[in-house]
Amino acid sequence: MSDLSPDPFSCLQKELSRLEQPDALGVLSSTREVVRQARLVQIEPARIEALARLLAAHAGEAAGSAAPAWPAQYHFFDGTERTVNWVLLLDALNFCFWGEKDQPRWQIEYRGEILNGYWAEAASLRRAVEEGRPVWDAEYLSKIDQEELAAVFRGNSPAGPDIPLFEERLRNAREVGQVLLARFEGQFSHLVEQVQQSGVELVLALVEHFPSFRDVATYDGQEVRFFKRAQICVADLHSAFSGQAWGAFTDLDQLTIFADYKLPQVLRHHGVLVYAPELAARVDHQEQLSPGSAEEVEIRAATVWASELLRRAVARQREQAVTAAEIDQLLWNLGQEAGAMRPYHRVRTLFY
Repeated sequence: MSDLSPDPFSCLQKELSRLEQPDALGVLSSTREVVRQARLVQIEPARIEALARLLAAHAGEAAGSAAPAWPAQYHFFDGTERTVNWVLLLDALNFCFWGEKDQPRWQIEYRGEILNGYWAEAASLRRAVEEGRPVWDAEYLSKIDQEELAAVFRGNSPAGPDIPLFEERLRNAREVGQVLLARFEGQFSHLVEQVQQSGVELVLALVEHFPSFRDVATYDGQEVRFFKRAQICVADLHSAFSGQAWGAFTDLDQLTIFADYKLPQVLRHHGVLVYAPELAARVDHQEQLSPGSAEEVEIRAATVWASELLRRAVARQREQAVTAAEIDQLLWNLGQEAGAMRPYHRVRTLFY
């Protein structure tokens, strides 16, 4: 496979060398080394400012909107420790919703609405609570069986596809219950309280205690950290509790982007990410990439750093601080208008 150019990132070296926040998570520093060495994915700095202007405009519109950050129609919330456990389960199972090439996606019907992807997962777990299934209860989760989880995620048609990676989701659900019972008296809130309002410490604790949250890859013999679902769990707690109680964190500015498959699709559409021809062909033909492969790690690492550069650019343009979580949400929203975009990269993984 050929390189994109002899030194595709030479113009980015100054930005890549500058960490504006402490990197206690090790995500920016470890992914930076991938970006510096990458052969298959390039960040196009000339397109950063243009996309930043678009995001800044969307951020301004969102600031004047009454839309809730935690959509109540799909998420469960009762303001108690039950919600804290529910959010942990939500993010333990928040991965890989896409269907096979030319096959229908898993989807559900909830209150007369057909949903797929993340919204279908969230609504399924809320529906479960409404049906009397205690998906917030650690004892219940520790022993949940295939039949029960299948009922939770049942689709809108018996003939339709099941939720992808069902066995992995079953294993993760049990892990949530078992770890909570063994270490935290069944309550995720106990761990949240232990970190004393540090989102960074909660991410690291999730990675330490729950193996399914250890989103770490290897590239050229070096560890590369992403911690996608652990970071989004912190952000979801913050949103669910409106920054209060178990959602109060003092260091959200130290989180990074949540590297998944939708964000690089948006970044590529806007010319911020450029794939080498051989990788572009594989992605566009919807060929599956291997988990932990160089292709996947380069795409995700470039997504992290392109989003970090966008965060800095948007902050300059708006003359106010912007978090990576806010950039993530803005890019994700753009990704919902994906009809004209080229396909996203496909990896069967439990990390995103």
